[in-house]
Amino acid sequence: MFGYYNFKEVGPDFLQSAGKDDIHLVDIRTEAEVARGVIDGAIHIPMHMLPIKVNDLPQDKPVVLYCHSGARSAQACAFMASKGYNNMHNLTGGILAWARQGHPISMPS
Repeated sequence: MFGYYNFKEVGPDFLQSAGKDDIHLVDIRTEAEVARGVIDGAIHIPMHMLPIKVNDLPQDKPVVLYCHSGARSAQACAFMASKGYNNMHNLTGGILAWARQGHPISMPS
């Protein structure tokens, strides 16, 4: 919980166990950060664009946001929850935690 808005904190195992069609994975990092590598299946919406793109995200399945370490994505989850999104998930530890557990990082296409 961040502030008074509810969202779930999830780890890399959540992404591994969920099917790619069962979640909507969003990378909110900057272009420069994305150029260093991404988690397969993620779409890129920079954090500063979320207010503009908020209506583009589905509300019928979990939305998992990630950043470098999980701090910005927690803020973004709180923002999304404030807009009525009930199924927000923050990747705790961000892409760093993903990589530390040995999961693959892909180069963006």
